[in-house]
Amino acid sequence: MAVPLLLKNHIPDVEWPIVQEDIDAILQLKKNKNAIILAHNYMTPDIFHGVSDIRGDSLALAQQAVGLEAPIIVMCGVHFMAETVKILNPTKTVLIADLQAGCSLAEGITAADVRALKEKHPGVPVVTYVNTSAEVKAESDICCTSGNALKIVESLPGDEVIFIPDQYLAANVAKLTRKKVHTWQGSCMVHERFTAEDVTELRKSYPGVKILSHPECPRPVADSSDYTGSTAQMIQWIKTNKPEKVLLLTECSMSDNVALENPETQFVKPCNLCPHMKRITLKKVRRCLETLSPEVIVSPDIIARARLSIDRMLEVGR
Repeated sequence: MAVPLLLKNHIPDVEWPIVQEDIDAILQLKKNKNAIILAHNYMTPDIFHGVSDIRGDSLALAQQAVGLEAPIIVMCGVHFMAETVKILNPTKTVLIADLQAGCSLAEGITAADVRALKEKHPGVPVVTYVNTSAEVKAESDICCTSGNALKIVESLPGDEVIFIPDQYLAANVAKLTRKKVHTWQGSCMVHERFTAEDVTELRKSYPGVKILSHPECPRPVADSSDYTGSTAQMIQWIKTNKPEKVLLLTECSMSDNVALENPETQFVKPCNLCPHMKRITLKKVRRCLETLSPEVIVSPDIIARARLSIDRMLEVGR
């Protein structure tokens, strides 16, 4: 795998020799150990464009993680993503470069919380955002991503759903469905910081800019944006509409990665960093492959139960 020229153009010349050394080492380690690297859209460009084999949002990574042949899989993303890969590949060795790469959404709800919600709303199906632990998925009826949340909700029988844990994604879905949506007061520490006032000020500062927001943003932000969608949907919107100037209300590295692939569009970058995503660095990925650790472990019982909710999501997608 050759290092893309567009990545070299993104990295300062003084830093390139160090970055290239790590990239070359990782590419060789992948070959020697028959490993494959999955990278979320929020990874830094050196990882996303430099060493990954499969790239995308949570839905794309889940879809493409099914039936991977490589015996070793490295997830460049946060812990719940690595757990999802393990659930879909229980016999494979799944690694993550930093076990502390968590998620405010996943950490904000437990399996006990889900059981309590089901007792409060008996018989109401539980739709669980993939930004949750394996234990929470195991208590759920079906999973969803930000890209297919509405489709999943509409696919279920009845006129009520429990939608957990993101209150803002739930509100943005509730706006588009006739079903009653019961939710949980969870939120993403990156997206909840954006406000409708930010959108107003940004339009004043950057006349003509198109503002795209992630559905984990509060509803007033989505309402005042030009488009709201998952990371994959935002990428497709940019490719289709080819805006002269665009601003993405999401994690910062997303803009870096998309900008490299769309040089004709100017990317304005008031964004928020995810400290968990930024725990995954090129050097840690290299060390991860050298030592084959840390490994992500999920109990067989949890895998079996959580797999049902993920498979149901993927079946709706088919």
